[in-house]
Amino acid sequence: MRVFSIAALVAFLIDQISKYVVIHSMELARVGSIDVWPPLVNFRYGENRGINFGLFGDGSEVSRWFLIALGVVICAAVTFWMYRRRFDLWPQISAGLLVGGAMGNVVDRLYYGYVLDFLNNSCCGLRNPFVYNVADIFIFAGAIGLVLSTDDKKTGAKKPPKVPGKKRQ
Repeated sequence: MRVFSIAALVAFLIDQISKYVVIHSMELARVGSIDVWPPLVNFRYGENRGINFGLFGDGSEVSRWFLIALGVVICAAVTFWMYRRRFDLWPQISAGLLVGGAMGNVVDRLYYGYVLDFLNNSCCGLRNPFVYNVADIFIFAGAIGLVLSTDDKKTGAKKPPKVPGKKRQ
């Protein structure tokens, strides 16, 4: 569980430091956009009051507190799951990335009232209007990592039941 905790802490810190540097130190909130490596990597200031792609982002306090509670519940459920069973290295890292990223966004909602987003990628003549942050990368990488690296031994193939008097071939 130490690996899980370290991965969560590292993901959380990288997310919060990246937001502070880009939004505050580089003053992205003031200038609105910075082209880093156009069109592949751009910084665009965004305030996400919803979830992915602004879903449920009506800006109400009810939505804000619901999303905070949802993030905390998901983090608690993943943490509880990790502590109940023994997992190998990759599931622990994946779960840690997911929890660290989710907690980074929860802290944003608590402190700012919304999630700070700043990353934007476009390519090949297609303009991407959406922005995201490092926490979102950790959340998706962690979720995909969990799907790919965990297997539930309970759901493995079952042996057919023995029928009395019949031999198996």
